[in-house]
Formats: sequence, C-alpha cells, structure tokens
Amino acid sequence: MPQDAPLNGAAPTDPAVGPYRRVVEMQAKLHRWAAADPGRRFDDLFNLVHDPATLVMAYGRVAGNLGARTAGVDGVTVADVEQHIGVPGFLDDLRAQLKTGTFRPLPVRERKIPKPGGSGKVRKLGIPTVADRVVQAALKLVLEPIFEADCAPQGAGFTV
Repeated sequence: MPQDAPLNGAAPTDPAVGPYRRVVEMQAKLHRWAAADPGRRFDDLFNLVHDPATLVMAYGRVAGNLGARTAGVDGVTVADVEQHIGVPGFLDDLRAQLKTGTFRPLPVRERKIPKPGGSGKVRKLGIPTVADRVVQAALKLVLEPIFEADCAPQGAGFTV
C-alpha cells in the first residue's frame, strides 16, 4: 500500500480479504506512520475502532479468552451472544451505537477473589460486560501499534 493511501478507505469487496488481513494491514500502516514521525497526530482513529473488521477481530479475541464464560452486570456471556443474539446482530448493534455516540459502558461487576499465597486476603476483580470488552479490544487493536512504535525494540514496554 502506498504511504499516502487513505487510512480507512472503503472496505474491500473481495471476500478473500477477511477481517484479519484488513486489521493487520491497518495496524502495520499505523505503526509505520508512528515510527516515521513520532510527533504525528492521528485524527481519524475512531472510524477504525468501529470498522466492522476491527469489531470482528475484537470479538474473536474476547470470545477466545477464558473470561468469555463470565457475565458482566448485564448477565450476558459470549455463549449467550452466540446462541441467543447472534454475533453479526450483536456487532452491528454495537457498531451503530459507537458510530452514533450512544454507546455507554456499563459498570463492572465486582467480585472478590482470594489473593495468592494462602494469606486469606481477597482482592477485587472487575468484570466488564461482553460489549464493553469488545470495545476495549477494538481500542487496543487500533492504539497499540501507535504506542508500540515508541517502545524500545528490546524493552518490555519502555519508551525510547
């Protein structure tokens, strides 16, 4: 892709270009631009967050996580989405809410779990809803390549 190509142009019509490839190409472009110009401003990232390919990839990550079996305050698990709502409808609704600005994250469900070491102490664990987790994963897919460009190659999250 040329360096000057629009970041979020029209979605490809070729079904062979799936969401994974589209997101990986978007991430490579963002990383390349951020590395080439550390002071660069990225103005149109929100369109990438609610891009259908990004949401499909984000949902896949959420669904593949061990926490997929756990419901947030709305009582919905990934299995509920797949069996009762349908993934395409769920993602279409989420995308519409993001595009119109009506999406609002719900409070996290709080559970106390034992701390390791057998001390008898507990720590609080916050469990977001499936929709909130998908939005968080979509944001991570878009923002991570930009911030990774500032990290030292041999470092563990340290900036140069």
